[in-house]
Amino acid sequence: MNNGMLTDAAGLINRVRQSKPLIHQITNYVTVNDCANVTLAIGASPVMADDADEVAEIVAMSSALVLNMGTLNNRIVESMIAAGRQANESGVPVVLDPVGAGASQLRNRTARTLLERIQFSVIRGNISEAKCLAGASANTRGVDASETDAAAGTEGSVEVARLLARQYNCVVAVTGETDIVSDGARTLCIRNGHKALGSITGTGCMCSALIGSFCGAGSNYLAAAAAGVMTMGIAGEIAFEQEGHKGLGSYRVALIDQIGHLGGETIHARGKIYESEH
Repeated sequence: MNNGMLTDAAGLINRVRQSKPLIHQITNYVTVNDCANVTLAIGASPVMADDADEVAEIVAMSSALVLNMGTLNNRIVESMIAAGRQANESGVPVVLDPVGAGASQLRNRTARTLLERIQFSVIRGNISEAKCLAGASANTRGVDASETDAAAGTEGSVEVARLLARQYNCVVAVTGETDIVSDGARTLCIRNGHKALGSITGTGCMCSALIGSFCGAGSNYLAAAAAGVMTMGIAGEIAFEQEGHKGLGSYRVALIDQIGHLGGETIHARGKIYESEH
């Protein structure tokens, strides 16, 4: 295990809870409530403003911005561009969750526009979304990764994450059975999580909200992305151990509970993170 990264993640949790960063999220109305709740659970403060007339003001006072493409429309795209440009001007880190990239022309066009006009600190998506952004052939199935793309395994995800990170000069997190986090030079593999995370709506969106929360508490975005991914995975494991037998509704609530309870000692005890040698 990478003890240095475990220590960094543990320290970031403490820093978030001490500083309570304001995290501006223009996000998916299917999962907006869960995204706000996990932001609160980790110790940050969410604001979910999405009107173009106020997003620049809100992001200028925020510690991080999360843009989530889950439920797109032209009004939301305009707000995302305005918020992202203001964030860049104000030195506020920006996280992109390109939900469903590759599934429609609107999503493809929006992703291209956002990447052209905004400098992102972190991009987090599944393997199909990441391949689409990198310009590779992908087989997106709605908002989910296709089995064909996922079949490439860890090495395939490492290659795509590194390519995309270098292409857009940012950190990339590709989440899947093994989560990959790369800045193009260093690449981390994380093996926390439980398959039940894929059975409830919005765990990817929640993970992006956590990454945004960690970005708002420090300037090491590789560590922030790794901490967000690892937090989601470990909380998912513990939630299933404690409440998974009751059903998916209980599991969803337990997941948020465990994010709220998570501390540095648990990160050190349960974190499964190592640096890729490929």
